[in-house]
Amino acid sequence: MQRLRRIRRTTVLATVAAVACLSTTALVAPAAPAQPGSVLTEPTLPSPESEVNATGTPFTGTRPDGTVYGLIDAHSHLFMQDGMGGAALCGKVFSEHGIEAALQDCPSHEPHGLGALLENLTRDGSPIGTHDTTGWPTFADWPAHDSLTHQQMYYRWVERAWRGGQRVLVNDLVTNGLLCSINPGTYQSCDEMTAIRRQAQDTYDLQAYVDAQHGGPGKGWFRIVTSSDQARQVIEEGKLAVVLGVETSEPFGCKQTLRLPRCSRADIDAGLDELHDLGVRSMYLCHKFDNALCGVAFDEGSMGTIINAGQFLSTGTWWDARSCPADQPHDNNPGNGELPPELEDDLPPVLPLYPPGTLCNTRGLSGLGAYAVRGLVERNMMVEIDHMSAKAADQTLDILEAEDYPGVLSTHSWMDERYLDRLYTLGGFATIYGHAAHEFVEEYERTAPVRDRYGAGIGFGFDMNGFGGTPPPRDDAAASPVVYPFRSFDGGTVLDRQTTGERTWDVNVDGVAHYGLVPDYVEDLRLVGGQEVIDDLARGPESYLTTWAGAEAH
Repeated sequence: MQRLRRIRRTTVLATVAAVACLSTTALVAPAAPAQPGSVLTEPTLPSPESEVNATGTPFTGTRPDGTVYGLIDAHSHLFMQDGMGGAALCGKVFSEHGIEAALQDCPSHEPHGLGALLENLTRDGSPIGTHDTTGWPTFADWPAHDSLTHQQMYYRWVERAWRGGQRVLVNDLVTNGLLCSINPGTYQSCDEMTAIRRQAQDTYDLQAYVDAQHGGPGKGWFRIVTSSDQARQVIEEGKLAVVLGVETSEPFGCKQTLRLPRCSRADIDAGLDELHDLGVRSMYLCHKFDNALCGVAFDEGSMGTIINAGQFLSTGTWWDARSCPADQPHDNNPGNGELPPELEDDLPPVLPLYPPGTLCNTRGLSGLGAYAVRGLVERNMMVEIDHMSAKAADQTLDILEAEDYPGVLSTHSWMDERYLDRLYTLGGFATIYGHAAHEFVEEYERTAPVRDRYGAGIGFGFDMNGFGGTPPPRDDAAASPVVYPFRSFDGGTVLDRQTTGERTWDVNVDGVAHYGLVPDYVEDLRLVGGQEVIDDLARGPESYLTTWAGAEAH
């Protein structure tokens, strides 16, 4: 135990951060006229401000069949800036004091990035490294697709994604109590529910900030919604429907210590009621560490080894893995102590040994976990099953099937794909992680047969600001690059390279360095995967709303 206490803070930070835990266009129906008081009025912006580099009229209305049209990111983290103690992510989504105040590096990264232990470890494989910390206006080293500790969702970049055709953004409120407790820069409460409340308020504050730029309450393009009907109306008006979700490791205080739960049914009921009142409509019950509600899907290899150490620090127990059939749903193999050379001296000399081959977490859904699933159903909230162990996901699907409840989600490729058939049979919705373009298309094609049986649209889960990394530039981009300017997939907007301050980004060179490059990524997917991929992405919001409406009607 004394040896465990000496695990370097940088190691544990990297552990949790790495997962916390993303031309020609199709003919479309003519855009409907702009709505009275629409977002197309000229905004009143602070000066200086980031450019959007998008011109045209956002698509409004519906398709001829009455379905909504656009793109959905069902898993990102707008306000990680106020997660994990407030010091894990540098820079803000917006600031009343302007972009110069919002897009600054963390003071703890000085001098010259030498203090950025997490950034250096996750970006370069070593806690020792440097980067340009200037931020606005030069942005020499960040944001970047492989920089995990710098703000990627500045609100004007989100606006560019909306103008490029995105119509739904699920903002998952996120934190991790263990990471908060060992982060040397922590200055906020490590209570997970406190962080969730703060990020919910951040989201409402951003809505008010955008509204003020566009003429007052209700006039902005950023609209928080709490029902599928509200979301549908917002999309038809050509605005961005923002849904609140929660992804946290020990919700409602439901951690477990030495297998003993630290919460009760009363805690779960009070927590779910509070989240619902905040506007939250989807939720993860476990994330990265086994808790009092459910076991988790393992990370694999060296990352699995590191996170397993975090599991021990948080719970007092290692993951309990057993061999299971390879042709059945299973979890990743967490490895047997594989580590990068830089970290070999930082973990305990005695680590659990697991058999080779296919493994399953022996921990599934606890009695409290089953109670929480039913609590989500009773409140018509959607259940996220990514990050659950295969056993827990199976048991959760059993409950939802018994209830004939369609409100089930898998939003960033962390569910065993063998469960897709059961998810779609219920009426659920799934997306694909914001992988590199070729990898995204490979997963799209691999999962197409089951998805096509149900006529389901898809979306992406970028996990932006979630320490998962964003799509790098394609290796073959020079041979078939995105050509600027290009027209958005919906035909309504022309987009050129995005510029903020003195820096201009190009998806062919920079990948998806920040959220403003989501439209560029979609054009990249069209070049790699063809128009069929884009057509299925454009049907994603309708499929999501159908799942949500089914949950509400239960």
